[in-house]
Amino acid sequence: MKSPLQYRILPLGDHALCIELGEIIDASINQQCIALFHQLKELAIPFIKDIIPAYASVTVVYDVAAIRKEHPSAYGFMKEKLEAMLLRIDTDQPLSHRKIEIPVCYDLSLGIDLQEMSQEKNIAVEEIIRIHTNKTYRVFMIGFLPGFAYMGSVDESIITARRAQPRTTVAAGSVGIAGEQTGIYPLDSPGGWNIIGQTPLKLFDAKRKQPVLLEAGDEIQFVAIDINEFNNYNLG
Repeated sequence: MKSPLQYRILPLGDHALCIELGEIIDASINQQCIALFHQLKELAIPFIKDIIPAYASVTVVYDVAAIRKEHPSAYGFMKEKLEAMLLRIDTDQPLSHRKIEIPVCYDLSLGIDLQEMSQEKNIAVEEIIRIHTNKTYRVFMIGFLPGFAYMGSVDESIITARRAQPRTTVAAGSVGIAGEQTGIYPLDSPGGWNIIGQTPLKLFDAKRKQPVLLEAGDEIQFVAIDINEFNNYNLG
């Protein structure tokens, strides 16, 4: 018999609610969030416009105007409907997940914060690279930018706070560390993560059938490539 799901439902603005399963970065809680996300999608609940999984919660965006044609409180209606469905949903079911290798060039011309990290941590650049590529990372959520995957958790020896002064531009494909998280910038954008390398892969491509390369629940292994491999990667 499945154990009852521990959660609380909170309003999020006037057209969404948040199903909160916890308050920490934890793989088991995140697994429940992803399972909940997939099962809610499969139910195809009327009035729901979007479902967004995060580290420890799932946000449900709903059509306020459509609901209020029949019910005085859109939030009250959706909360009641979801509570009834949560009694039947089993988030303990095992989920299939993809294992993906991401090539990364850690050359100092691309890993522009490696030397500073090396000095701060008193760890050789080569050792930082070895540590970063020695783990499999879980994609906890997608956010900030289209296709930006928040992954964790890095080894405690290379946990590094965000930069005090964010850069106005970080190149697409840049691989960074912020706290215990690691991530990849899918587009050129401002950013404050510590940049340790760059991947030649496109994390977001609007021309693809599936524009976003990674999704929550994926397992990521970074693989080091040299600068020549990086420069020639997309040349065939």
